[in-house]
Amino acid sequence: MITALLEGLSMGLLLSALIGPVFFTLIQSSLEHGFRYAALAALGILVSDCIYVLVTYFGVSYLSGIDHFEFVLGVFGGLVLFGFGISNLMKAKTSRPNSGGITLPIQKKTAFLKGFSINGINPFVLLFWVSIASLVHLKPDYGKAEAGIYYSGILGTVFSIDLLKAYVAKKLRPLVTPRLMKILGFLVGLIMIGFGTRMIYWALNQ
Repeated sequence: MITALLEGLSMGLLLSALIGPVFFTLIQSSLEHGFRYAALAALGILVSDCIYVLVTYFGVSYLSGIDHFEFVLGVFGGLVLFGFGISNLMKAKTSRPNSGGITLPIQKKTAFLKGFSINGINPFVLLFWVSIASLVHLKPDYGKAEAGIYYSGILGTVFSIDLLKAYVAKKLRPLVTPRLMKILGFLVGLIMIGFGTRMIYWALNQ
């Protein structure tokens, strides 16, 4: 069981090191709305990961057999990310971003749903958990207890590091000017559009 935990922690560190839409969402959320908002977004990410874990662990063979499943998820996810990107670009042009000294009211549901949706509609997240489920099923020494510890190690590590990212970003808020936040919002919008375009391209070439 110790081995399963250590393997889960190492896989969680690997996943946390990947830079994608979730990373930029957490950083921007913490800078604009503070640590609590970003923590709720991280909780949404965790819940969507937990759902993927359950779905892939119990249905990895079923998911891979569904016709055009990856295509539909890729196109839908790409369009959603593209929409988030356009929204960010519009917001960066028209609104006055929050500076380090101002605390905006926290919209708990919005923060949670933002993290949940951006992570949940990403087909690469699904493919990651499918590969993990396949790996778990191929390990002869992994029973249900070992698999549970392994997954807990991954999820616990990812969630902890997401909170750390949000906390570090929050500490930088006093140094962030409204102009810098506008630039960050614009860049995040472009990055989201880039990831969305990449997803759609990937789906069309399946």
